[in-house]
Amino acid sequence: MQIADLGDVQLHYRIDGDPDGAPIVFANSLGTDLRVWDAVVDRLPAGLRIIRYDKRGHGLSSCPPAPYSMGALVRDTERLLDHLQVRDCMFVGLSIGGMIAQGLAVKRLDQIRALVLSNSAAKIGTAEMWKERMQTVQSDGIEALAEAVMERWFARGFRATPELQLWRNMLVQQSRDGYAGCCAAIAGTDFYTPTSGLRLPCLGIAGTEDGSTPPDLVRETVDLIPGSQFHLIRRAGHIACVEQPDEYAGRLTAFLRETGHIG
Repeated sequence: MQIADLGDVQLHYRIDGDPDGAPIVFANSLGTDLRVWDAVVDRLPAGLRIIRYDKRGHGLSSCPPAPYSMGALVRDTERLLDHLQVRDCMFVGLSIGGMIAQGLAVKRLDQIRALVLSNSAAKIGTAEMWKERMQTVQSDGIEALAEAVMERWFARGFRATPELQLWRNMLVQQSRDGYAGCCAAIAGTDFYTPTSGLRLPCLGIAGTEDGSTPPDLVRETVDLIPGSQFHLIRRAGHIACVEQPDEYAGRLTAFLRETGHIG
């Protein structure tokens, strides 16, 4: 386990694979930590420098006073990649991680050469919806949202398995302030205009059963970027990398090869 001290925030990160390999960076979703990528990382080809991190208020990273702006989350990631001397990475962002990816690509095209927007969008939900969720978390804790979140995260078949409890536990063990702080960042974000100016290889991934970012919303966002690709994973909800890791890693590996990121 490693920590990058960025001054106002300390980010927990992990690096796997080849230290001299082509960099691929993963940013996870609201209410999860970097373990959400475990099954995908295990299935990636050799020759990659695989970087994962916990955003502020999540996992083992510090929790600065909330609320947060999307600009702060993007800046955290920018400073982490500078700290790790990362350039020309493939950046894979899940949900809020995909929003961070869009903001970072607009700001620092030297850091990102290709983008994967997984179960994400340029704008997710409404400000009112997020404000209501923040109030619930702050008054009653994340536990009050857990059942509804599980329904959005996972398809029915997966919710019937014992493994569901692991992900429910991960959700409710996140920091209440960190969760609410990131809700505020999502509430204030509309990237339709900046994302439409991006010109880089982009793959969108969606799950047929996703209750948070339905396939049409994901497709609408990736279509803003000329030449982008779209992949739909069946029998998967919002956390498609957990439910269908074989298909997810397979499509990601193909995109790595198509973009020349690996041979």
